[in-house]
Amino acid sequence: MNKVFITTLGCKVNQFESAAFKTGFEQEGITIVSQNEEADLIVINTCAVTAAAGAQSRQTIRQALRHNPAAEIIITGCYAELAAEELAEAKELQGRVYSLVGNSKKEGLVAGALNRSSSFTQEFGVPMMNMGSISNAREICRLPVRRFGERSRAYLRVQDGCESFCTYCIVPYTRGPSRSLPVNEAVEQARIFTEEGHKEIVLTGIHLGCYGKDLTGNGTLVSLLEKLTLATPQTSYRISSLEPMEINESLLSLMRERKNIQPHLHIPLQSGSNEILARMNRRYTTDQFREVIELCHERLPDAAIGIDILAGFPGETDAHFTAATSFLQSLYCSYLHVFPYSIRPGTVAARFKEHVPKIIKDARVTQLRSISDAKKNGFYQSQLQQIRPVLVEGRRDSDGLLKGFTDNYIAVRFAGPDSLLNGVTSIRLLIMKDNSVIGERVEHHEN
Repeated sequence: MNKVFITTLGCKVNQFESAAFKTGFEQEGITIVSQNEEADLIVINTCAVTAAAGAQSRQTIRQALRHNPAAEIIITGCYAELAAEELAEAKELQGRVYSLVGNSKKEGLVAGALNRSSSFTQEFGVPMMNMGSISNAREICRLPVRRFGERSRAYLRVQDGCESFCTYCIVPYTRGPSRSLPVNEAVEQARIFTEEGHKEIVLTGIHLGCYGKDLTGNGTLVSLLEKLTLATPQTSYRISSLEPMEINESLLSLMRERKNIQPHLHIPLQSGSNEILARMNRRYTTDQFREVIELCHERLPDAAIGIDILAGFPGETDAHFTAATSFLQSLYCSYLHVFPYSIRPGTVAARFKEHVPKIIKDARVTQLRSISDAKKNGFYQSQLQQIRPVLVEGRRDSDGLLKGFTDNYIAVRFAGPDSLLNGVTSIRLLIMKDNSVIGERVEHHEN
């Protein structure tokens, strides 16, 4: 085995795990190749968060098989976890050498691939199965990463699993119970990313707010952030999605205190109707959600606040939707991530009646995205003439301008030399244009 192609679908956690696979293969002298190159082994890290994601995973497998007809295949991730038996019987895999690796066994994927290649001749069409039992997983997979691709921003997975069992979600069944990366290992990974030149680290997990609950010593996400920000003060930290009732004064105080925690929170709401929230098994009310948003805005007035919202959940009437849009319009936030509800077989909600017709669902999505555009424009307007630190991406836009995001998640474009690529610079925000802000570099400014 000399060449490996790794393809990844889905969430930030999957992307982190695939980066760990890349590190593992490279340390053994294996070359990682691109999609258009021939490979001896293909690793497909799949997603199953929606039925469409599962279908895309299956399509990706077919494409990989066609493009590399002689390559061995390893299929892992949530679709492999959910549909192992189906994949084991898949016609397109018959006659191929392939393996299925469960989410709780990912830390052994690289070693297993190398051992199999060197010492084991597998029968064609009969998969090697290393699935484990995700529901019984008690420790997070150790998956160290050397470098997170060529990006200036890296993802650091510090938590895996979820025990919330929202009625629309398959993830607890594919990711298992909550498990946390010990603090010293998280700090060591952050130091490696910093040494490799990553300027920003995004803390991520399947249910990030549960970090530490399975560790001895009463660790929390806040205590982890305290240690990370002190250990690598030159590196910025961005927090990925947090449940509303997991945001508290101690977190917001630390975000105010530490300049290397980005003023940006992403908080899933999912519905602006209390009745629909109950049907979703979301454990808060709209009043509680409003209190959290108001507290965030009070403590961090310039922070970006993003909100997830599902449109067309089973039983969502016109009255529910009208109440939800009214609620959203009354909230302070910077943008919405809008998703149409789709049936995910295997979930409680898939058995609900009163499914919303697609034409109505699509109309609701359009209306919600219009609200999001208005919120985003209002937030961007409120930040004009401010000077903000911007993490510059590694390539220019189609107009030849540098581009990146401010600490509070505003898309910015500006003129500047190549020396600024993959670095942090101060930018004055000038005017809005094409869903971003045009800015100018301010030299010798203290962020």
